[in-house]
Amino acid sequence: MITPIDQSFFNKPTLQLSKDLLGCRLVHLMDNIVISGRIVETEAYMGPVDRAAHSFQNRRTKRTEIMYHEAGLIYTYQMHTHTLINIVSGNIDCPEAVLIRAIEPIDGIDYMIQMRNNQPISNLTNGPGKLTKAMNITMSSYGQKSWEPPVFIAEGTKPHAISSGPRIGIENTGEARDYPWRFWITDNPFISRK
Repeated sequence: MITPIDQSFFNKPTLQLSKDLLGCRLVHLMDNIVISGRIVETEAYMGPVDRAAHSFQNRRTKRTEIMYHEAGLIYTYQMHTHTLINIVSGNIDCPEAVLIRAIEPIDGIDYMIQMRNNQPISNLTNGPGKLTKAMNITMSSYGQKSWEPPVFIAEGTKPHAISSGPRIGIENTGEARDYPWRFWITDNPFISRK
């Protein structure tokens, strides 16, 4: 049995949470299937002051509403044809979030391979859209608690080393594209990009 992490884990500054999520497990319990992976890459989005954040300048829309709520809630959104999963961070009314960019598959690998049309294991979950497809995480997780099933964060293993660098795919965000707010487990083969 995989136990969800305590809600109190999420009550910390966003940049710290981005690092502390590394090594934790992202879990989806479905019927009789356990699907999980070790989080190996994250990106922090710092809300109103971050041109790359959906909530830049306190933009409050139907899509971003959940970011204004308590830390640890799940913020899913559609990007092209993909669902992306974020964990809300920061204080209430301070809309920040951490994007889960990549995981290292642990449980339910055969299911993941099926969901990703027989991709090799090295290409199953090394990107934010790939991992949600492999784990069958959909928009239905929006607003759910990441400390309760069916989709939740569980304890994992502490990384030996953490690297950081600029976030990916935010070229049109001025100086925000250069902030070193992407974090990954150093030398992990499942990260989305070196």
